[in-house]
Amino acid sequence: MSLVTPSPAVAAALADGRPVVALESTIITHGMPWPQNLEIARRIEAVVREGGAEPATVAVLGGTLRAGLEDAQIEALAQARGVAKLSRADLAVCMAEGGTGATTVAATMIAAAMAGIEVFATGGIGGVHRGAEQSFDVSADLQELSQTPVTVVAAGAKAILDLPKTLEVLETLGVPVIAYGQDALPAFWSRSAGLRAPLRMDEPGAIARAHRMRRRLGLPGGQLVTNPIPEEAEIPRAEMTPVIGRAMQDAEDHGIHGKDLTPYLLQRIYELTEGRSLDANVALVLANAALAARIAAEMVSLPAE
Repeated sequence: MSLVTPSPAVAAALADGRPVVALESTIITHGMPWPQNLEIARRIEAVVREGGAEPATVAVLGGTLRAGLEDAQIEALAQARGVAKLSRADLAVCMAEGGTGATTVAATMIAAAMAGIEVFATGGIGGVHRGAEQSFDVSADLQELSQTPVTVVAAGAKAILDLPKTLEVLETLGVPVIAYGQDALPAFWSRSAGLRAPLRMDEPGAIARAHRMRRRLGLPGGQLVTNPIPEEAEIPRAEMTPVIGRAMQDAEDHGIHGKDLTPYLLQRIYELTEGRSLDANVALVLANAALAARIAAEMVSLPAE
């Protein structure tokens, strides 16, 4: 018996061999305020549908791990207070206690793989935090990519992280890091991190074939597809670098560390950019959802293994 409960629409799509794209739910509960979070969640799902795929927003509701939410469930989640933020470490505890939680990249990958969903769209993945040589603060997303067979479409790792170290860890773990349509690794709000991506692919079909080839080879883990933010929404790296530096210094001055650091930095960057960072975030998530739908469509068109 599967511990993932698909929505009727997702179950029908999977049974019919139609494309499905998994979506995380922390963007709803922890990423944006009400009612903008509900509006964006609906827009992301609409973009996936426009691309010919069925969206499967993942969350734990009343202890049940769900892949695909009804609109009323999304609206309730968008207004809920005290929702847990779930990764690999706390997913099982939340389910066992009958709790409600929103899934991060790692937890969404786990649910997607269990449900038979091969493609997942998100904003940016976690990675190696700056100063990790002292704090050992490394996101569980990286290990998840190395062991869970899902292709993740993101605009790179969040730019507040140590991107060179994040890339190095991904290479060490054997995770394919694929830049879509360019040679440079994107940096979330910016189209380039100043780093060359290990791999480049220009067609969704090629990405789908590479995913399936990993399975045929018996290699564990998934793929990270880094999709650069649309040019018109970009905040160039030269502009973002001092903003991130200022936000990091403010966090240090206020003694903010650990789990509180990322939300503080994102809020401070929002303030310093006068809201542009959030506008860019929305644009890149929508672009990632569109690309993920195209990859998922290519995936289901491949011959059965």
